[in-house]
Amino acid sequence: MTSMSRVLNKPVGRALFSLLSIGLLVWIAHWFLGPAVARSVAIGGVSGAILVYGSSVLSAALRRIGNQPGHALYPAVSAINRYWKANQRRLAPWLFLAPGCLMFAVYVIIPIFQSIWISFYDWDGLGEAQWIGTANYAEMASDPNMVTSFRNNILWLVLYMLALPAGLLIAIFLNQTIRGIRLYKSLFFFPFVISQVVVGLIFSWFYAPGFGLLYKVIEGITGQGIAILADPDLVTYGIIAAGLWPQIAYVMILYLTGLNNVAPDQVEAARLDGAKGWRMLWYVILPQLRPATFIAVVVTVIGALRSFDLVSIMTSGGPFGSSRVLSYYMYEQALSEYGYRMGYGAAIAVVLFAIMMVFISGFIWKMWRDETER
Repeated sequence: MTSMSRVLNKPVGRALFSLLSIGLLVWIAHWFLGPAVARSVAIGGVSGAILVYGSSVLSAALRRIGNQPGHALYPAVSAINRYWKANQRRLAPWLFLAPGCLMFAVYVIIPIFQSIWISFYDWDGLGEAQWIGTANYAEMASDPNMVTSFRNNILWLVLYMLALPAGLLIAIFLNQTIRGIRLYKSLFFFPFVISQVVVGLIFSWFYAPGFGLLYKVIEGITGQGIAILADPDLVTYGIIAAGLWPQIAYVMILYLTGLNNVAPDQVEAARLDGAKGWRMLWYVILPQLRPATFIAVVVTVIGALRSFDLVSIMTSGGPFGSSRVLSYYMYEQALSEYGYRMGYGAAIAVVLFAIMMVFISGFIWKMWRDETER
C-alpha cells in the first residue's frame, strides 16, 4: 500500500482530500462561471463534506461503543443495532429516499407555503410587508390584464393537448424496423433537445415580416403577408404553435418508450380475432399505453400553464399585452420594472398552482378509478 493510500484511508486524509477537491471546483467555477456560482459550489461542497465526514466519524464511534460492553452508552447502541438488524429491509428504502425527500421539501413544498403566505401581503420584496388579507385576490377579479392572461392560459391548455394525438401518431409511425428509421427518429427528436429560447428565436424569424418564411409563403399565395406576432388576434396562436413543436417531440418519446413495452402476445391474439387499424389501436394498444399517457398529460399540462420563456422571447407579452399568460404576468408584477409587487405576484402564482393541481389531480383520480375498477 502506498503512502497516498494510507493517508486517504484515514478520516483526516479523506477530509483534506475532499477540501482540496472542493477548492479546485470552486476555483474552476469562479474562473468560468463567476463568483456567485463559486459561492454556491463552496457552500454546497463544504456542507456535503461536513455531512459525509461527520457521518463517518459517528459511524466509527458507534462501532467502537458497540464493542465495549462496559461503556455507558453500550445499552443504547446495542438497542439501536438490534432494531436496525430487525427492520433493515423496511428502513433501507426510506433512508435512500430521505435525501431526495429533504430536497423536495426544502425547494418545493416549503416555497409553496411561503408563496401562499406572501400572497396575503403588500410587499415590494425589500421593505416591510403589510398584511392586506385577500385584497390581492380581490384585485384579480377586476384586473383586465389578469383576465387576458387567464384566457390565454386556457387557450394554451386546450391547444397544447394536440401534442398527445400528434405525438402518438408520430410514435406509431416511427415504431418500425425499416432501414434509416434511426435517422428519422433523430430528426423528430431534435426539437426536444434544443432550448425554448432557441425555439422562440427560430419561430420569431419564421414569422418575421419582410423576410420570414411563413410571411413570404402567405404573401406569395394571397398577395399580402401577415405579421402574426404583431396581430393581437393571432399572436397567441403563433406562440402556441412554436411551443407545440418541441412538446410533440417530447410526447413522441414517451409513447415510443410505451410502445416498446406493449405485449406482443396480446397484439397477436387481437389479430387472430380480426382486430386491425383503429380497433387494434383503441382496444389493444392504448390501454397498455396508460402509464405513458399519464406522464404525457401531466408534462403537457405543466408545460402549457408555465409557458413563460416563449412569450418572453417572442413578444414580451405584446402587442398591447394580448399574449400575456399567468406566468409572464406574475413576473411582470413581481420582478420587472413595472411591478415589484411581490404579494400580487405570489397571488398569481397561487392561482396558477391551483389550476395545475385541479387538472393533474382530476386526471390522477380518473386513472386510479379506472385501475381499481379492473
